[in-house]
Amino acid sequence: MTSPAAGWSPPGIDTTVPSVARVYDAILGGRDNFEVDREAAQTFMWHIPQAKQVAWSNRAALIRGVQYMVRQAGIDQILDIGCGLPTKQNTHEAAQEINPATRVVYVDNDPMVLAHGRALLANNENTTVVTADLRDPQAILDDPVVHEYLDFDRPVGVMLIGMIMLISDDEGPDDIIATLMEPLAPGSHLFITDWPDTGDPAQHALSRACLETLGNGWARPLDEVRSRFQGMEMVPPGLDYIARWFPEDPEKPVAEFEDLESHERTMMAGIAVKR
Repeated sequence: MTSPAAGWSPPGIDTTVPSVARVYDAILGGRDNFEVDREAAQTFMWHIPQAKQVAWSNRAALIRGVQYMVRQAGIDQILDIGCGLPTKQNTHEAAQEINPATRVVYVDNDPMVLAHGRALLANNENTTVVTADLRDPQAILDDPVVHEYLDFDRPVGVMLIGMIMLISDDEGPDDIIATLMEPLAPGSHLFITDWPDTGDPAQHALSRACLETLGNGWARPLDEVRSRFQGMEMVPPGLDYIARWFPEDPEKPVAEFEDLESHERTMMAGIAVKR
């Protein structure tokens, strides 16, 4: 796979403006990013030196959540919105390692994700990638490729990993999620990671870095983070900090909140079930 560092980029990419997917890739140490994205990643690390640990923690939550949905809940259809660029153990890899028949549709608004995703998935008949934007959830639901891969009459796992904090209040994050979940069958799961605002300095530093580089990214009060789950039944251990969140082993001994490092309080994860 050719990297941007070698001078290649898909058509339609403005290499002077950072993108969420490419900045995240840069923070994780990936190669599919441009100088502007690497500069943004440095800004993140200036505001919060543990930005790389935060990003990998979010990735660890993704894998744990997928493993729970596929192995424990029997989900075999996943809609991963805002998937970003391929990195170590992607959603389809975590899912299909457990059930090879799991169908995964990746959605992202960055053309580079589409280009690299198609290359990565060329020989995987159960996984595809489409270009769409979370801010237009109906377009995602209406996409013919989504319907080709996913049967909305059966449970679907919807993933919004590190995404909903990028949606402004004016854009209606709860309305977007409600639109996504409304047509899905009972038994569908909603899996979110998000930024809480409990007053911790690292939470505010992460939000400042995102606003400074990307123009969006808001840590929000816990009640707002909980509202994203639309009042649906939460899977144990409920909404919790990622360092304490193990849905396949909710009784696992975990660190007390007071013992978490500041950067470990920047992201929370949760899964809810539509009944």
